[in-house]
Amino acid sequence: MFFAKTTMVAPEKALPGREEPMPVPAGHEVLDAPPAPPYPDGAEIAEFALGCFWGAERVFWQTPGVISTSVGYEGGYTPNPTYEEVCSGRTGHTETVRVVYDPAEVSYEELLRVFWESHDPTQGMRQGNDVGTQYRSAIFYRDEAQRKQAEASRDAYQQVLAKAGYGTITTEVTKATDFYFAEDYHQQYLAPTKNPNGYCGLGGTGLSCPTGITPAE
Repeated sequence: MFFAKTTMVAPEKALPGREEPMPVPAGHEVLDAPPAPPYPDGAEIAEFALGCFWGAERVFWQTPGVISTSVGYEGGYTPNPTYEEVCSGRTGHTETVRVVYDPAEVSYEELLRVFWESHDPTQGMRQGNDVGTQYRSAIFYRDEAQRKQAEASRDAYQQVLAKAGYGTITTEVTKATDFYFAEDYHQQYLAPTKNPNGYCGLGGTGLSCPTGITPAE
């Protein structure tokens, strides 16, 4: 089982999933904004996977300029999976955070800095004690501007990590696919109104990520 959960499932062996999407709460537990579309005019979307999405979502909702956050599944093959299916390793999905932000208040590059500094991106199919393909590190870019900035920040942070003795970054930088919202109880799981002392497996390297790598587009 350990080997199976750390090896990407082949598309033809992935679970079939279902047509019905998960219901999404009308309101965010922390921010005054909807977790699901439609989002406010002018808002932009970024999507990241950096381990268990409970703590990852909290990191981003605490970031100034972020309008809303939600958690879901992305990067695999199974439509509208359940949490249990994702944890089985048979969907190919990551635990992903969708970040809705105001580009006039926070840049995509700043969100990338938060992403890199909030986890160890060199661990492959795991993040700390959380092991499995759903815990792999990934950036799901939504346009060419995001792709260029993601790749530039990855290359810059690789130099920082290498100087500190870390290995090669294993983060996927890949085009965004369908984002499937996770179950209600996962949304804002660590909110003060839900589980403020709940499990958070995130742990960064303690190394700062350079900014100002690429010009805003």
